[in-house]
Amino acid sequence: MTASARHILVSDEAFCKELKEKINAGEVSFEEAARDHSTCPSGVKGGELGTFGQGQMVPEFDKVVFNDEVGVVHGPVKTQFGYHLLEVTERS
Repeated sequence: MTASARHILVSDEAFCKELKEKINAGEVSFEEAARDHSTCPSGVKGGELGTFGQGQMVPEFDKVVFNDEVGVVHGPVKTQFGYHLLEVTERS
């Protein structure tokens, strides 16, 4: 199984929740929020992680990407890197 996803990584859970609310309310796009706030290098690409297989990402990430709804912003998801908002863009 493979999936494509994008994410936003921040160090603070409260800020992560705040970004999710703004995205869901249409105040900011996922891509804008990633470019402006993500601490991951993928932020410059709007959070795009490309296509990857199961087991290539940390377990907390994999669980959401390969089990939860496509096209919905999930999170905050805590990993050793911080707090993520995840959006699965495709899964096959």
